Amino acid sequence: MEETFRQEILQHFPKKETDIRTYSPLALAFLGDAVYSLVIRTMVVSKGNRQAEKLHNETRSYVSAGKQAQIGRRIWEKLTEEEKMVYKRGRNSSPYHHAKHASLADYMEATALETLCGYLYLQDQMERFLELLEYGIEEEKQEKIKQVKYGEKDFN
Repeated sequence: MEETFRQEILQHFPKKETDIRTYSPLALAFLGDAVYSLVIRTMVVSKGNRQAEKLHNETRSYVSAGKQAQIGRRIWEKLTEEEKMVYKRGRNSSPYHHAKHASLADYMEATALETLCGYLYLQDQMERFLELLEYGIEEEKQEKIKQVKYGEKDFN
């Protein structure tokens, strides 16, 4: 069986064996934020070579607390019971701050998505996270098509 990227990292650097169920939701979100960002940056760059500013602007459109909150709300129905428990732990965490350009509710929803991402990464279930993320992004595209088709406006 092929090793995951995470497993390869751990072969090269010292590690402490820890049961991931004991990680705080904010520790999972800390890791999940980086993994989520890497996934989005990979997706954006794979669309073609462009100026760094254009890459950054497209990446920002997916990495904002508001966008992550929308994706999190869209995928909720697709989560397993275990994933929902992890997601809720992230949403109910007590961060010391929140984003300047997002409501507290959106920030907590974004933290929940990052917590889930961190958890699935540590479980070597990135394929599952990618499936959920793809669904969340695709649902957004479908909503935008409906808005254009029927003349609706998004007031979010």
